[in-house]
Amino acid sequence: MRVIVTGGAGFIGSALVRLLVLELGHEVLVIDKLTYAGDRRTIAACEGRPGFAFLQADICDAERMRTAFTDFAPDAVMHLAAESHVDRSIASAAPFIQTNVMGTFALLEAARSLVAGYDETRRKAFRFLHVSTDEVFGTLGPTGAFTETTPYDPRSPYSASKAGSDHLARAWHETYGLPTIITNCSNNYGPYHFPEKLIPLVTLNALEGKPLPVYGDGGNVRDWLFVEDHVRALVAAVTKGVPGETYNIGGRSERTNLQVVHAICDTLDCLRPAERPRRELITFVADRPGHDRRYAIDPAKAERELGWQSSVTFEGGIERTISWYLENEAWWRPLRETKYSGERLGLLAEPAKGAA
Repeated sequence: MRVIVTGGAGFIGSALVRLLVLELGHEVLVIDKLTYAGDRRTIAACEGRPGFAFLQADICDAERMRTAFTDFAPDAVMHLAAESHVDRSIASAAPFIQTNVMGTFALLEAARSLVAGYDETRRKAFRFLHVSTDEVFGTLGPTGAFTETTPYDPRSPYSASKAGSDHLARAWHETYGLPTIITNCSNNYGPYHFPEKLIPLVTLNALEGKPLPVYGDGGNVRDWLFVEDHVRALVAAVTKGVPGETYNIGGRSERTNLQVVHAICDTLDCLRPAERPRRELITFVADRPGHDRRYAIDPAKAERELGWQSSVTFEGGIERTISWYLENEAWWRPLRETKYSGERLGLLAEPAKGAA
């Protein structure tokens, strides 16, 4: 199978590329702008493999996307390129609207132009997988879980931009017959995660003896999904999924943020003991604006129709993740020194010029 992966040098995208190339032997073209969160080192093991190619480009560049799609002639597009950090979207929403909405639009149009030139067999087999988030559904009370029919209720600029891109993917299927599939996943974690996100940030701060910031009371709940489980679900979706359908991908591992931080501290204390318990580094800080209280995914449809289910427990995944960071300082240290040192993000943005 020939696959275009957008955002393939990012956290989830690179895990997908490594699976497609190194394990499954597919031909892959990675398209990535290499913003602050993109790192070509994450796919270094794929470089030079037969059928592997890399294109540094902005997905909002419609003409370049059309050319890339035509030249590579993929059997599937797996679209993961996105601005994805909620805190950054609060501080500056414009890049999220541009990349997540306009970039998705450019890709859908490039795919529509591409398949128009395919013969009937290739046209029927083609798939466009749009990878999204559970955050489009808003927030939950103490019980229940998101399903594929949960109404959209985004609460942040990030989730609103992803909701918009989901609607575009769905509309291009209904209006133009483009065989799109949408997946909405819960919080991912694992190796190669950029240090701005909760688990790598807390891991590296704890390792360096720095304060461990916890928003509010630490009671916000997320469902955690090991990244290698997630990318196997994406492959199942693109090969077994039905065009026009949506599949929720979750790990059935709900934890409060404080429970996650405790797990990181305790695991690090076992793997690399310090002079005092790392739980003593926990510092509660002012909550971020619009912080959704609870997310939970019901992945029953994906388990039933795609034959997939998560296999890595949260405890096992956390240990694997922390062990990876302990063994790969050469990867994360330059990021901490040049791109993100752990400063507070998610502060309220100034109104855009011209806004009422």
